[in-house]
Amino acid sequence: MNIVELQQKVEELKKLIQDSGIDAAEELEKLESKIEANSRTAETWKRVELARHPERPYSLDYINRIFDDFTELHGDRAFGDDPAIIGGLSFLEGRPVTILANQKGRTLKENMHRNHGMANPEGYRKALRLALEAEKFHRPIVTFVDTAGAYPGLGAEERGIGEAIARNLMVFSQIKTPIVCIIIGEGGSGGALGLCVGDKIYMLENAIYSVISPEGCASILLRDASRAKDAAVMLRITSADLLDFKVINGVIDEPPGGAHTDPDAAAALIKNVLVRELDDLCRRNLSVLVRYRNQKIRKVGHWNEG
Repeated sequence: MNIVELQQKVEELKKLIQDSGIDAAEELEKLESKIEANSRTAETWKRVELARHPERPYSLDYINRIFDDFTELHGDRAFGDDPAIIGGLSFLEGRPVTILANQKGRTLKENMHRNHGMANPEGYRKALRLALEAEKFHRPIVTFVDTAGAYPGLGAEERGIGEAIARNLMVFSQIKTPIVCIIIGEGGSGGALGLCVGDKIYMLENAIYSVISPEGCASILLRDASRAKDAAVMLRITSADLLDFKVINGVIDEPPGGAHTDPDAAAALIKNVLVRELDDLCRRNLSVLVRYRNQKIRKVGHWNEG
């Protein structure tokens, strides 16, 4: 039964109660709870669809609109280059910065080249190399996160994808330079975490961030892949949910209808946040910055019973 039919049932029940005086409060409460649950499911799934919208701006779309003179650097100096993660040097309002980002493709050919934004170990090792370079030359780091997850292929496993992500988590938590992370689309599992350890973490309004995709959760936990919408609600993956849990520091509004309706406006909103946060973070003592970064990480996942 859809929301419209449930609302009609509620109206009919209210009229019956009013006309006959029958006590049906319990049934009315059940119907209203169903409407609320269906509305939440519809709203959450709408966010998932917007996060995956094929016209949604990707990292390079924002980089080209926000920064000046972006110069991309390649390779992990160990195995090769991974186009699913881009990194390089640029300027933000005259301030030199290092940019690290997941990058998806628009066309079939580009998606094959970038592996749909799912990185191999060399991508995370490239990001780590550039992050350590940023620390050495006192440049703040900006990351853009947009991936369904790290690539789970045989080659990635053989070359140590788990170790590469784990090393990034360890080193990024200790790097003595400001780090600001922006989740612009999908923030999926460890693949997102590999670029999402920072002093400040923001999500776009319609981005999602989760330990697993709704489809994966539905298949594994609910034993029914068709229940992905229910799994999305259970996972609490929206920007509002993550802000409530204090996993992120803030939510960046999007233009009405989503970032894809006005990429320039969306980029301007992100730029305002980056300029403000970097102005603040770059004035802080680096040792204190790292200490607070670690305190923030350790608080994630704390809960009280009862």
